Amino acid sequence: MTREQVFEGLNSVFRDVFDDETITVNDATTADDIEDWDSLEHINLIIAVEEKFGVKFNMTEVNKMKCVGDIADAVLQRIK
Repeated sequence: MTREQVFEGLNSVFRDVFDDETITVNDATTADDIEDWDSLEHINLIIAVEEKFGVKFNMTEVNKMKCVGDIADAVLQRIK
């Protein structure tokens, strides 16, 4: 899976979790860029990412995810 394919999947997850079809994420997207992205939604988001890509993250990995690029990197590491 390419990084581009991961971002296609992440865009789909973000749109579903935040119920906003206009969201398009990139490497630098953070919680500050998406209005409803708080700590609770972060957990919902991670669960949705895990389901979408068939991976599981540990709490250390989740705590290091500060931007969408970090999430994409973690997905790519898991699916290799």
